[in-house]
Amino acid sequence: MSRIGRMPVHIPAGVEVTIGEGNLVTVKGPKGSLTQQLYPTMTLTQEAGVVHVARPNDEKENRALHGLTRALLHNMVVGVSEGYKKELEINGVGYRAAKEGSKLILTIGYSHPVEVPEIEGITIEVPAQNKIVIHGCDKQKVGQFAAEVREKRPPEPYKGKGIKYADEVIRRKVGKTGAKK
Repeated sequence: MSRIGRMPVHIPAGVEVTIGEGNLVTVKGPKGSLTQQLYPTMTLTQEAGVVHVARPNDEKENRALHGLTRALLHNMVVGVSEGYKKELEINGVGYRAAKEGSKLILTIGYSHPVEVPEIEGITIEVPAQNKIVIHGCDKQKVGQFAAEVREKRPPEPYKGKGIKYADEVIRRKVGKTGAKK
């Protein structure tokens, strides 16, 4: 039995979960609303503020989807109640970020500023010139958008210049040692 899959999903106060035809799940909460089509082979049962996920049999595919279905449902519930956040840091001389309207403007060592438009369901904050905070209720969108922003100038291993996650550790390399006589 899947350790993740058999754990119940607790629904906090203020969050409403609706399970429709073919496991079409809609979760509404204070941070927004999410709808996702979960796997129809899984059985979702809701009772007294708790949702349980069960699988029909122990076939390999169903065992794999059991924990995944529960994790997706849990991420939706946490997203609409608390939300998700990714923090990025910019390192480098002259590297900075600014927000103009709904666009993120990055000055990261290219001959032109890089513009990244804000997508639906994502909020960008720039509390300092070298910090970017990305908020949203959909964990997948927040993570994907943060990865796309980081991809504009990934950190390099010699000086550490570039865009990195706030909790990321860059493995530094030793540079040239100079001429030996």
